[in-house]
Amino acid sequence: MSSKNDVIFKKESLLNTKPGQQIIKNRLFKTKGYEQFIRYREESILEFSKLSTRFAKDLSYLIKSDSNTYDTQQKFSNVYGSDFELKPSLIDSTKLKLINMDVLSDRVARILNSNFIKMTMPIFMALYDSSSNFYGDDNHDDLRENLLYGHLIAIDLSEPMDRIIDKDEDLEYLNDYKFLNPYILKLANDKISKCGNDVMREFNNGFKEAINGQKADHELKSKHTNISEDEMDYCYKKYRAVIGTAGKNMALCRRPLGEIFYLGMSKAAECTGCGNEIEDAIKNKSIKVPSWPLYFYSLTGDVTKCFELTLQKSEIYIKEAQLALDMLPEDFSHKEFLKFLFLTVRHYNHFWYNQLKKENLQQFVVSE
Repeated sequence: MSSKNDVIFKKESLLNTKPGQQIIKNRLFKTKGYEQFIRYREESILEFSKLSTRFAKDLSYLIKSDSNTYDTQQKFSNVYGSDFELKPSLIDSTKLKLINMDVLSDRVARILNSNFIKMTMPIFMALYDSSSNFYGDDNHDDLRENLLYGHLIAIDLSEPMDRIIDKDEDLEYLNDYKFLNPYILKLANDKISKCGNDVMREFNNGFKEAINGQKADHELKSKHTNISEDEMDYCYKKYRAVIGTAGKNMALCRRPLGEIFYLGMSKAAECTGCGNEIEDAIKNKSIKVPSWPLYFYSLTGDVTKCFELTLQKSEIYIKEAQLALDMLPEDFSHKEFLKFLFLTVRHYNHFWYNQLKKENLQQFVVSE
């Protein structure tokens, strides 16, 4: 019930999917899971505008205080790949442009307009609070703030990086995103480093895995219909590494909750990834390379079947995520919240599948 497209969770849309109908029942009976979800959604709405303002302000400070912008840009592209390199001749002009707070705020707003940010912000709040309650932690508002802020920024970094790689939106802003990438990563590192060594180590490992998954995704773009199941599973590593790691860190890496949160969040993220691929197919009138729809199309040659199988794949992911529910302690304070959350994830995918059925699929092409 948190998305950049409000239509998805309108009553009419909810009525058209089985998970959506269950969401309506939860709302009518005001179940514990629904009430908890609404509370965190409302908190996240209030915090989102603050996040946007703070994010732009903190980035502005890092940009202005950087005495060696060329070195900063070069180090990032050396580590993460030449695709993210901003031509040296453009660095000064791009910096001058982004020092303007109105321009910088616009770019921040664009990359924050992300389903993964809007869908995960209330979830992380709930996971942190439930873990704190389970372990009997003292209230540490600074810790909660730094942990949430740092991970949301890290997740948001995937937005400009994906747009640079995919070149499917915001084409006129890609050089700006290349310039901002190292500062976004530094900001995430600065905040998460204040949350303890275990959390920082987990974040670093997760970020490396996410980059590997993203690189695999990029390499598969040249293979088109020769993609294997193992390769698709590997490129989905980016979802597990980013969202799963954040889930684990909301429990400060402590077992059992850290491991349970990792499983639940990583599989829920992979499930949502299937919905994203269906949504992208509608937007671009094509089958994305790489994607589960493309993998299934390469084996069946049937454009209708490939999306049916993608929806089935998403259901496999969510069933794995639901294993986490069975591992939680019986009296866990936010178990019903997570059950309701998984309903919203399933509805999200079924909504886009229903939208897809209105399209003329025979006109869809394989993206180049």
